[in-house]
Amino acid sequence: MLVNFVLALIKMSAGLWGHSFALMADGLESLSDVLSGVAVYYGLKIALRPADKDHPYGHGKAEPIAAVIVGLFLVAAAVGISAESIHEIRSPHPLPAPYTLVILTGVLLLKFFLSKHVARIGESIHSTAVSADAGHHLTDAITSAFAFLGISIALLKSWPAADDWAALCASVVILYNAYRQMRPAVLELADAAPDPTIESKIREIASHIPGVIGLEKCAIRKMGFSYYADLHVVVRGDRSVREGHRIAHTVKNIVRSRLPEVAEVLVHIEPEEELGPS
Repeated sequence: MLVNFVLALIKMSAGLWGHSFALMADGLESLSDVLSGVAVYYGLKIALRPADKDHPYGHGKAEPIAAVIVGLFLVAAAVGISAESIHEIRSPHPLPAPYTLVILTGVLLLKFFLSKHVARIGESIHSTAVSADAGHHLTDAITSAFAFLGISIALLKSWPAADDWAALCASVVILYNAYRQMRPAVLELADAAPDPTIESKIREIASHIPGVIGLEKCAIRKMGFSYYADLHVVVRGDRSVREGHRIAHTVKNIVRSRLPEVAEVLVHIEPEEELGPS
């Protein structure tokens, strides 16, 4: 958030004094990064709270809500930049200053590496919000690239409007990226099935546990940083209730120990179906 705030000040100041709306728009996008960073920070703080009476499944949904807020900031930035770009295209103004290209070169490199760094963190902790914020950094790098291209064309062709067209093109990319960031968060809030590799890992582990002779339904949902699974396990029909209960706990404990990202496994025991006459 601190890096984004400093970058926003630098880009907006340079854009204002250097007569580049594309650079100013890029600065506004960085400012929206600061606001989205605040949303992610508090979303993660809430998501890490333990379960309580009012939230028996924990507060994990705060995390994708934060990701949706990040996407909404992107939408607001895209709409604002596109509207102002159209206004600037219609209004005569001086050529951008050449030094704005130097600033954009440094910004591009910094935002690219920042995006990669945040993306690695988001992937390591299975955080939709942090991954969305990484995408926000990448979008900022893309808008900087558009600004660089627009200013270059404006200076080479003595065409000031090229800078504004670059900002308009960047707003379309920002809007598309907002869709990409919000979609997985909305799906998570709707309890859509997560990455199928999680289900295959759970099935693989459970199928090799003694007493398990088959697996039926396996429903999984993501809650914050963790996954919750409902697993139907088939056991021999002549097993006692006590034996079935023991197998269920064994499945739960082994799956959770081997897959730390799985917070809970609700195991339902199914008796083996008896074969009828052929």
